[in-house]
Amino acid sequence: MSDTAKPIRLLGLSGSIRRHSHCTAVLNTLADSLGNKAGGKAGGKAEMTLFPLNEIPPYDPDLDAENTPAPATALRDSIAAADGLVIISPEYNYGMSGVLKNALDWASRPAMKSPVRGKPILIMTASPAFTGGVRAQHEMRETLSGMMGRVIARPQVVIGTVHEKIKDGRLTDQAALDFALAAIDDLLAEIALLRGVKSA
Repeated sequence: MSDTAKPIRLLGLSGSIRRHSHCTAVLNTLADSLGNKAGGKAGGKAEMTLFPLNEIPPYDPDLDAENTPAPATALRDSIAAADGLVIISPEYNYGMSGVLKNALDWASRPAMKSPVRGKPILIMTASPAFTGGVRAQHEMRETLSGMMGRVIARPQVVIGTVHEKIKDGRLTDQAALDFALAAIDDLLAEIALLRGVKSA
């Protein structure tokens, strides 16, 4: 099977490990929509799995050699196996969550050769505030660009007053969902473009 014919595999990372995380609810809703052929242009064309960050230990360079913790290795392997990443974070003190930054520090190694290098990435934020966590997006973009990730250029996906848009663990606000799915379409287009270049 050619690269262009293979199903697209996305990996979702939520910057919140809270049991009833709004960010995780958004990712789960997107994953459901991707598996549904009626879920817009993206429906049925890709699948997304989530990698929970609960067990990722604090980054310690002393452990990042022969004794890399298994959860960190699993994170790197999952990123390497994915065609693209969907990363969403809450906004903590105008920045991304510490949980997400810590995971990205693990994922950034080995330096210049990490699994994030060249990987198409869609970033999102969600917050109970009306600003939707938009101030965290700059920090996320800077960090991922520093890791040589391929953060796609598009209008920012920010979900404000997210606590009013989640019900039973799913994003129920149709406008917010449609905008997020349009962003997924852009991510898939970027992945397809890269696949075409590689197979040419």
